[in-house]
Amino acid sequence: MDVQRHPLSGVTVVSLEQAVAAPYATRQLADLGARVIKVERPGEGDFARRYDTTVHGHSSYFVWLNRSKESLTLNLKDPRGREILHQLLAGADVFVQNLAPGAADRLGLGTDGLARRHPRLIPCTISGYGTTGPWADRKAYDLLVQCQTGLVSLTGTPEGTARTGISVADIAAGMYAYSGVLTALYTRATAGTVHPVEVSLFEALAEWMGQPAYYTRYGGSQPPRLGTQHATIAPYGTYRAADGREVLFSVQNEREWAALCTEFLGRPELTDDPRFANGSARVTHREELDAVIAERFARSDADELLEDLEAVGIACAGVNDVAAFLAHPVLAARDRWREVAVPGATVEALLPPADLAGLAPRMDPVPAVGEHTESILGDLGHSPADITALRADAVV
Repeated sequence: MDVQRHPLSGVTVVSLEQAVAAPYATRQLADLGARVIKVERPGEGDFARRYDTTVHGHSSYFVWLNRSKESLTLNLKDPRGREILHQLLAGADVFVQNLAPGAADRLGLGTDGLARRHPRLIPCTISGYGTTGPWADRKAYDLLVQCQTGLVSLTGTPEGTARTGISVADIAAGMYAYSGVLTALYTRATAGTVHPVEVSLFEALAEWMGQPAYYTRYGGSQPPRLGTQHATIAPYGTYRAADGREVLFSVQNEREWAALCTEFLGRPELTDDPRFANGSARVTHREELDAVIAERFARSDADELLEDLEAVGIACAGVNDVAAFLAHPVLAARDRWREVAVPGATVEALLPPADLAGLAPRMDPVPAVGEHTESILGDLGHSPADITALRADAVV
C-alpha cells in the first residue's frame, strides 16, 4: 500500500519513551502512518527490551509496542546529544515523553521551554500522578496505580485481592495520550493553535474506575470482590458444568431474565419471584439464585449448556486460556493476523482494532536498538565522520 494514503503520513513524532504507556500511544500513531522516531539510550535502549526474551529472543512487551518505529540512540546527558534532539524537534509535529518525574525539565525539555524553542511542536507528557500536586515527584508503575485507584481492592475473590492480568493503567494512559495527540493535531490544523497534552496513569485509570466510584460514593460501600461474578449484576458470571468446565453467561434485562427462567431453567415461576423481580433484588439474593443455576448446570456438559443458552438468546461463552484466544475462530475468519518483522525473525501481530474502510494500517518492522541512527543523523546533515566521532564518544 502507498504510504501516502495513511491518515498520518507526513506527521513526525519524536518520542523519549520507556516501558508501556508512551510506546503504546506512539505505536498507534505509527499504525496510522506517522513517522515515529524512538530515542533510546546508547547500547541498552528502552529497558522494556529486557523484560523477557520469549519472542525469538525479544521482549513480548517490546515487540507488541514498537513496530513501525525508527530507533535513534542518543546520550542526552551530553550537550551534543541534546542538540541533535532539538534538531529533530525543529522538524517534528509531536514530542511524547514519559521520563521520570522532573527529568524532562532537567534536560531542557519541559513544556514551557519547548513552546519557546519549537512553537509548532505539540508536547505530550505522560506522568504517574500529574506534573503538579503533592505526588508529582513520585514514580508510578502500573501495579502501584492499580493499588492507588482502588482497582486491586475490586479484583480477586472474597479471600484475596489480585492485579489485573494486563498493564491496564499503562494501557489507559497510552490510549488517552493517543487520543489527546490526535485532538491536538486536529486543533492545530483547523484553528492554528498548539495545545500541549498531559496524561497521568493515575487519572487515566481513575476515569475507568467511574462505575465503582459512583456506586461507592452514593451507595455507602464499594462493590464486593466476587471472582468472575459481576458485583452489581446477577446472574452474570461463570458457573461450573457437569464436565467440570466453566461457562459464563449474562442476563442484562428483564426480557432475558424471563427467557432464562422459562426456557433454560425450566422454572417460569421464578420470573415474578419477589427475590428475583429486578436486578437489584437478584444481586441481594445472589446466593439463592446461584443455587438454582448451579443445579441446572450440574445436569449438562459445557457444550450443551452453551447451545441451550444461545438458543434462548442469552449471551454466553466458555472461559478461554490465552492459547485458545490465539486460535479463536473470529480472529481467523476476520483475517486479523499479519506478519511483522523483528530483528532476525518474524512474528504474528494483530491488526489494530479500529478499521478505517479502504485504508490498511502500517505494520512495519520492530527496530533493533539504534538501527536508524546513522540514516537519521545523515538526514540532519551530519557527515559519516561526524557520526563516527559521536559513536566513539558514546553520544549515539
